[in-house]
Amino acid sequence: MSPRRRDATALALGFALDRALGDPARAHPVAGFGALAGALERITWRPRRRAGALHVALLLAAAAWLGRRARHSTALSALVIWIALGGRSLERAALTMRQLLHAQELPAAREHARVLVGRDPRSLSSSELCRATVESVAENTADAVAGALLWGALAGAQGAAVYRAANTLDAIVGHHSPRYERFGWAAARLDDLLTWPAARLTAALAVLLAPLAGADARQALRIARRDGRQHPSPNAGLVEAAFAGALGVRLGGTNRYPSHTEHRPPLGDGRAPAVEDIARAVALSRLVSAACAVACTLLALARPRPRPRRQPA
Repeated sequence: MSPRRRDATALALGFALDRALGDPARAHPVAGFGALAGALERITWRPRRRAGALHVALLLAAAAWLGRRARHSTALSALVIWIALGGRSLERAALTMRQLLHAQELPAAREHARVLVGRDPRSLSSSELCRATVESVAENTADAVAGALLWGALAGAQGAAVYRAANTLDAIVGHHSPRYERFGWAAARLDDLLTWPAARLTAALAVLLAPLAGADARQALRIARRDGRQHPSPNAGLVEAAFAGALGVRLGGTNRYPSHTEHRPPLGDGRAPAVEDIARAVALSRLVSAACAVACTLLALARPRPRPRRQPA
């Protein structure tokens, strides 16, 4: 089997595994990678960007090595794609939040919010939890689905493994806090760079597929173009704005994190998100994810063939 066909098959199989099973229930390799990153951080941490760049380089080299080991096997490549994806588990987490809020179990919903967002959930109202969940579904459709699929299409299992590693490192150290403001700079910037094409693909598909989810394509395009750049993230803002316009809701506002508070501009002209908007966001995310899987599988098949190496004379 050619590398292009192998990678395309692995993408399709990996996506199917994620849809059927979600994340591995036990011994998730990403959790193991996070533990490795934490152990290495005890050695590499310094309040300097250069130290953070070294930390990222060492861990991405390990991810690239593992991905490279799998590249000649369709089955192993499919497993890497499955591990790199997180779409099904994202949906489950969002729909669990919907159930908790529908049952008015606010303390349990606040505790469950830790699965979806990094902000401090202890004082969040039902409306704020709805907003946080819709924002998480939108952003992670790009991060946990489109990014892994796109880099898997462009660079096989190795590309998917490196992307997921970079995205995980951004979640661990790539945020604003006294400890990570400088050390996490490299992780945050690299994740922005790698997710840039995936975020634009996700936003475009959200606009195109909005009518199939009972949403508004015209509004999705308008709000994405108008508000997408207002967000501090060059990627999350565009996707969240597209979802806000499609669903007719208003995202953004004040987010309180354990170490700091952020005031983000509003995205969209609609009302505050309600409980049922979570299910609507999940429906749109599911459509976008499926379309992205098809597009990336075709992209892998259309990838240019590598030039054969010249034999020495």
